Amino acid sequence: MWRVLVTGMSGTGKSSALWRLGRLGHRVVDTDTDEWSRWVTQPDGSADWVWREDAMAELLTGHSSGKLFVSGCKTNQGAFYRWFEHVVLLSAPAEVLLARIAERTTNPYGKTDEERALVLSHLAHVEPLLRAGATAEIDASAPLDEVVRRLDALQARPVPPEARRRSSSV
Repeated sequence: MWRVLVTGMSGTGKSSALWRLGRLGHRVVDTDTDEWSRWVTQPDGSADWVWREDAMAELLTGHSSGKLFVSGCKTNQGAFYRWFEHVVLLSAPAEVLLARIAERTTNPYGKTDEERALVLSHLAHVEPLLRAGATAEIDASAPLDEVVRRLDALQARPVPPEARRRSSSV
């Protein structure tokens, strides 16, 4: 039984990688749906799309066989790191992310100037926090087949116990 979180900025290919992993027969969960995430209001009045704690805890503690790949990038994901054998950061340069976002047809996020500026802000401020809590990082500018191969091969690499206990607030 392996549980892997695939995280990273918008445009890194998290959804594409999960789709391919699912085609390989692995269980995959994209948390960018109402089933796994919900909107909350932060103390400063801003909205935040966070994981549903009960649903995620049930998913992660109930997984008992095979590989489970979960994708997402949420401010509360660090609270769940202890249940993942790996927390993998997919990363790519800004120009790669922006080009992919401009070309994709499956997700409208990132099409406006304001959203593209937010992607760049997240790259500068959020990605370092994700990197600090990750057990592995994969260059997502590599071909998708290579990214998927590296994700699928993770179980062969032991993770130190201290890495599993990492918690990060994104």
